[in-house]
Amino acid sequence: MNGRLSSYAELIVRVGANVQPGQTVFLRALVEHAPLARAIARSAYDAGARYVDVAYIDVYARRAWLEHAPDEDLTVSRPWELARADLYPGSALIMLAGDPEPELLADLDQQRVGKARAVEAVERQLKAQNERTVNWTIAAYPTEGQARLVFGEPDVERLWSAIATAVRLDEPDPVAAWRAHAAHLHERCAILDERAFDAIRFRGPGTDLTIGLHADGRWNGGGIETVDGVRHVANLPTEEVFTSPDWRRVDGTVRSTRPLALSGTIIRDLELRFADGECVEVRASTGADAVRGQMDVDPFAKRLGEVALVDGESRVGATGITFFDTLFDENATCHIAYGSAVTFGVNGIRDLSPDELRERGYNVSAAHTDFMIGGPEVEVDGLAADGTPTPILRGDEWQLR
Repeated sequence: MNGRLSSYAELIVRVGANVQPGQTVFLRALVEHAPLARAIARSAYDAGARYVDVAYIDVYARRAWLEHAPDEDLTVSRPWELARADLYPGSALIMLAGDPEPELLADLDQQRVGKARAVEAVERQLKAQNERTVNWTIAAYPTEGQARLVFGEPDVERLWSAIATAVRLDEPDPVAAWRAHAAHLHERCAILDERAFDAIRFRGPGTDLTIGLHADGRWNGGGIETVDGVRHVANLPTEEVFTSPDWRRVDGTVRSTRPLALSGTIIRDLELRFADGECVEVRASTGADAVRGQMDVDPFAKRLGEVALVDGESRVGATGITFFDTLFDENATCHIAYGSAVTFGVNGIRDLSPDELRERGYNVSAAHTDFMIGGPEVEVDGLAADGTPTPILRGDEWQLR
């Protein structure tokens, strides 16, 4: 087996998902990801997995479905999708990214493309993730189509090199490097928790956005711990510290600073306007209808569920590459997400219903889409309850100590 592929699979299994002996591992991949999926399966069994369930998706088959499916079927969850999602608690979940045809769906009805998702199955998966009953991770496999979009030529080896740098696979001891990196992010979370900002404000070209925070909210970064005490790194790579905002307290305008790859289409120059927590206007030079379609999935997809801070020290950002893959691009710079909240660090909410969570200010939706809004020209401040600002990022440099 290719040594790099084997090492990468080990990192995904041991650090990303942290597969435990006796666990079932649910592995979701595209057919083009098969070489890495096979390496992960072998590594997971070496880690003591009881069974590795591999589910492959074919983007061309998905396109055919989108071309022919009745509108009412676009959000339906099939019985096997629901059954699989119900088995996530207590299991490990590994998802592979890396679109082989990033613009395959660009010529289809974009509202249909954005809307299409197995809503109930996604809700059950997000519930397991937010309640920390599943140890999970997302990692990427480089493809020719992605390399062609990134570099203008199908230079997969160059893309492999960039990914290896971003996930610290080029370190003499990647596991030790990840432990040190996680500790660094934990320190930032502790500083932000101590400051207890009432809101975060982003200001830059086309952006003046204020996002209210929760008094009981906590910042997360560098990994998550399940209710059973299994530490795992949800994204490989990860450079962010993040929290869930109060979905009712978002106002202003925001302009994306990087393209967003979304369901087989590329959203460029995305601009959103928020009033009283709701997105009331969507504009983009390409793909705006795909965003609108996603926001029509349910009434709360137009509300925010995450705000994340990333500075210029990011390994992903240091590559100078736009990956056209949110897994990487969101770890190059600050980002926000419309849709469901991330509630990993919030105590006392596990048994609350969706309506009760929303009443507390934590959004619940079948959508969760991150897009990038940071960069050297974007200033980020933490606001006290009286509006007093404290600089957090200036020129992409972290200011809090």
